[in-house]
Amino acid sequence: MIWPLRRKSRKRMARIIIDGPINGATRKIVLKALRQIEEREFPALLLRIDSPGGTVGDSQEIHEALLRLREKGCHVVASFGNISASGGVYVGVAADKIVANPGTITGSIGVILRGNNLSKLLERIGIRFETVKSGVFKDILSPDRALTAEERNLLQSLIDSSYSQFVNAVAKGRQLSQEKVYEFADGRVFTGEQAKELGLVDEIGDEDSARRLAAKLAGLDEDKARTVTLGNPPKKLLGLLPGGSILSSFLESITWEFSNSGHVLWLYKP
Repeated sequence: MIWPLRRKSRKRMARIIIDGPINGATRKIVLKALRQIEEREFPALLLRIDSPGGTVGDSQEIHEALLRLREKGCHVVASFGNISASGGVYVGVAADKIVANPGTITGSIGVILRGNNLSKLLERIGIRFETVKSGVFKDILSPDRALTAEERNLLQSLIDSSYSQFVNAVAKGRQLSQEKVYEFADGRVFTGEQAKELGLVDEIGDEDSARRLAAKLAGLDEDKARTVTLGNPPKKLLGLLPGGSILSSFLESITWEFSNSGHVLWLYKP
């Protein structure tokens, strides 16, 4: 049997863009692109992140995939754009190095879980839910009633566990002590310059600065090394219409709010 030759890309570096909230669709696109990078043996990856974060599991799977790629010998440099917060930070700390603009909004290390208590509204319009459940906590965060004290304590323990995972990943990825990370991991956001002082990022610079750093780590010519962008998300039809991008962003925000109600999130949401 004759095996097809794999295209080796030893003189160019790969580039992946994470733009917008991190969710299941983002994970599928990024993981597919990372597999292509491994197959084509790119020596470096420029990871551009412009994201407020998102779902915990999807952020963790991207993080772990990046660590596996590094184990294969591919150097990863993250470039933080306008915003790389919460889950965006979690993904970023899997890189060898992080470069941020001086005004990048980053940080927001923490966990949030939100539900919708619509009990008063439902009562006003005469709607009641009838619930049959197998256990006392089975309908936790149901929108037709407030949380009980026991439920709140249970959810807080869930948040605390997720928070600990986040802090541990940042400490390990940035080679900081957990005690140091806990000092600023209270949900606050930072500029890129402030993040550098804290050790969250390595250098202040733009995406080209990150590209040059990735080339240097991989032993490529910093002036001649070019990127191959992989994993572009499909174009949205609304974005092609006049004013469509604004409408598209609004609809995405509404959809995200409702579809992720009750989910544990690593998300910066002002």
